[in-house]
Amino acid sequence: MQHRSGEHGPAGPVAPDAEPGADEVAATVALVEDHAPRIFTWRYERERPQLATLYGKAMAAQWNSETDLDWSTDVDPERLVADMGDAGVPPVFRVAATIPGSPLAAWGERELRRLGVELLQARLSQFMHGEQGAMIVAAKLVETVPWIDAKYYASTQTMDEARHTEVFARYLATKIGDPYPMTPFLQAQITALMQDSRWDIAYLGMQIVIESLALAAFGELRRTVSEPLLARILRYVMADEARHVAFGVVSLSEHYAQLTAAELLERQQFLAESTLFSRARATTPEVWERLGLSLPEVLPYLQQAMATTGPGFAGQFVQAFYAKLVPNVRKLGLLDANDGWLRREWERAGLLAFDGGADTASDYDDYDVAAELRARRVAAGAAAPAAGRDA
Repeated sequence: MQHRSGEHGPAGPVAPDAEPGADEVAATVALVEDHAPRIFTWRYERERPQLATLYGKAMAAQWNSETDLDWSTDVDPERLVADMGDAGVPPVFRVAATIPGSPLAAWGERELRRLGVELLQARLSQFMHGEQGAMIVAAKLVETVPWIDAKYYASTQTMDEARHTEVFARYLATKIGDPYPMTPFLQAQITALMQDSRWDIAYLGMQIVIESLALAAFGELRRTVSEPLLARILRYVMADEARHVAFGVVSLSEHYAQLTAAELLERQQFLAESTLFSRARATTPEVWERLGLSLPEVLPYLQQAMATTGPGFAGQFVQAFYAKLVPNVRKLGLLDANDGWLRREWERAGLLAFDGGADTASDYDDYDVAAELRARRVAAGAAAPAAGRDA
């Protein structure tokens, strides 16, 4: 079964032939003022070997959304969710349905499967919106970073993020269903990076925080999905995202070695705000509205159920996020700058358990699907003549 949606954006349908009014424009676009200066550089010498290496890998790793993905794959959203098991319909919802007075009490397996499909739509929608935000921020890096090697690489990332946005939008539209709007928290997070005049904050917020978050989110979904098209999309996207994080680690390590203690403290405070103090990770209340309920109706029962089930997959995702973020920040020198200001903040939050892991710049090759596929082709090519000689 394939689900094909109409011409709907996050805010609803827009008639393609109608002259857009102010309300329609406001519903389909968001205007953000960017205060960062654009930088031309006349220094074209290739002076940063690590960035040049990543640029070469980025060029070799470009994949084609039309030819490398089988869009003829038939996708049954309910079967996809059922095959995900507890990751498709987390136990917290089943427990909430057993609580007296719960608005989910009358639900059977059919309603729970529909909830699972809506949750997956909401999840993929945030991937799509986040990738568009990453595309815009990567384009800002092309304009604002002062080094030619970084401009070259950021140009390849802009293309990567465009492809990611495209494939998630297409998968939603042709396989799963209508998208959900961007959550207010994600929109505010990315808008702040677009508005900040300091180019390295766009790097830090996108390449280190949001891309580490994305790697964790894609990885958790990839481990539970057996549907071949989505699994392949996630595999390709994760390889790109790991390279993007490595780009941030390599670039910012050099830049932060030159900053003052006061400037480094600003970056440490930014990280603390991004990871500890901003607790309002907005959910997608529209999920419940599509099911004829509201989040305030359901939330007390979900909170009660969570006392029994624990954080479940959400807890695993948080662990995966910090397992990458903490080593990456350590590599930047921000964990221990200013007598360990951020180290103390994260230690109080119990995050230093992740300090011993490898940073993404060091373990990028583990994600490099393009290199893996090239190696297979080389091996296959070497085997063919040998087989001929044997014959």
